[in-house]
Amino acid sequence: MDSVSMLPRGRRHLLSLRDWDAAELDRFFESVDRYAAGSGPRFDVAAVMFFPSSSLRTRVSFERGAALMGVQPIVFPPEALDKAEDLLDVAGYLAQWAELMVVRHPAIEVLERLASADALPIVNAMTSVNHPCEVLSDLYALSRDADIAQLRFLFVGAAGNIAAAWWEAAQAFRLDMRQCSPADLRVPGMPWEENLHRAMMTADVVITDGPGPHVDALVPYRVTADLLDTAPRGVRMIPCPPFMRGREISADVVAHSAFAGYGFKRSLLPVQQAVMARALTG
Repeated sequence: MDSVSMLPRGRRHLLSLRDWDAAELDRFFESVDRYAAGSGPRFDVAAVMFFPSSSLRTRVSFERGAALMGVQPIVFPPEALDKAEDLLDVAGYLAQWAELMVVRHPAIEVLERLASADALPIVNAMTSVNHPCEVLSDLYALSRDADIAQLRFLFVGAAGNIAAAWWEAAQAFRLDMRQCSPADLRVPGMPWEENLHRAMMTADVVITDGPGPHVDALVPYRVTADLLDTAPRGVRMIPCPPFMRGREISADVVAHSAFAGYGFKRSLLPVQQAVMARALTG
């Protein structure tokens, strides 16, 4: 059995999207709406957060979002969790002074161990196997002017934490999703198309991620402006940041009308607020 599904359910941890459904997502989006309008609930609590120095968008949106909703963020590097002390004890002690933990750490097992203490809710701010908050933000932004259940999603790139998070969401919310990549870089279980030109012709939303160690293998899967021109009208191009021009996307993609733009990620802030509110009110 998957270790995530074995965690106690007394608190509203967010480790993945696998136990969500469309009704939960609708309720969550209503909460995001309230925070986007500046009317979400406030809390007089503290949140202990763990972020590496390289974190930019996720850290800013969590810290700023927390401050705006009355939550005091207390930030540590993730290495603070990499010590001999049992994480059950770490969670037990921190729960004496804080009401929430937001954790960005490569090992999902660290988050699962913290959550198993059931001392305070744990929010996954990214691991090496998934990134649920990022996907929730993109889905919320898309939902502002489209029915996400009617969109056709195409992930272009190798199996990794972003691809896995999107596949979690696709299964939970019954999204039409495919992957386009070399055969040996497929996400287990996700519908797949090897030919990028063919896949692009029916894609309403195109998502990319950094290639990791597969740079050479993914050169033929670089998304270009010419490729986007073959997609249906209104296609949205969402490269997961940080992206590099000339790597997963060509430089001309940023100037293409399909590029979602930097403002597309503005939703990260109210989404992170709704994530924290969900955890605190569980």
